[in-house]
Amino acid sequence: MKNLFYILITFLFFTSCSEYQKALKSEDIAVKFALGEQLYKDGKYSKASRLFDQIVPAYRGKPQAEKLMFLDADSYFHMGLNAQAGFRFERFAKSYSKSDKVEEAYYKSALSYAALSPVFSKEQHDTEHALEKLQVFANLYPNSEFMPKINELVKELQYKLELKAYSTAKQYNHISDFKASISAFDNFIGDFPGTSLREKALFYKFDSAYHLGMKSVESKKQDRLITAISYYNSFKKVNADSEFNKDADKMVEDLKEQLEKYSTKS
Repeated sequence: MKNLFYILITFLFFTSCSEYQKALKSEDIAVKFALGEQLYKDGKYSKASRLFDQIVPAYRGKPQAEKLMFLDADSYFHMGLNAQAGFRFERFAKSYSKSDKVEEAYYKSALSYAALSPVFSKEQHDTEHALEKLQVFANLYPNSEFMPKINELVKELQYKLELKAYSTAKQYNHISDFKASISAFDNFIGDFPGTSLREKALFYKFDSAYHLGMKSVESKKQDRLITAISYYNSFKKVNADSEFNKDADKMVEDLKEQLEKYSTKS
């Protein structure tokens, strides 16, 4: 009985493979569409997409094209081929703006582009592009059932941009390019006023100014010491209970001690 079962399974497998190969080579686009749709329903998205890709051009302008283009895009989505899925869903949404699938298409397009966002340490063009697509969806469907997920992704991607900008400024500090670090932290604070990294940014901006002032050439030292102290005051004003207070307080004493030398001279 077991042998008969395995023989049947093997027969069905090879019959299925044979049917698929025949469909790939067939000139009958209806055969490709029918089998592709069945493969899609069975979760065999890679095979389905191969058939769909063969016939999409032939169905343009025909009534079946709307369904075909959605299934084609969704196959790429399920395969995790995000760049292709995002493009195809976007193309579908623009081509069939009155379709009952258009909201889902915009949503899955946004998800696909969001999935392309790299880790924060890498270039963030894809993250910025994804945020644009998420905003497009939010503008079109502000009351959508998908908005909680959209908002979650927006928050996640925006924080990634914050981390990128913060880490760049911190890296300048780390390599002792203190002028570049101060400028980068200024830009960071201006671009992300509500960031949870504000305390660290203000401290390391002060830290950069401290080192710049302490190591400065004599002709620029006094002004830079005064500037560094002003950064300390800005830091303390908004971070009275900061974990960095002990270090900051010690650093400002060093600055004041250096600045006293100029009072003595005058």
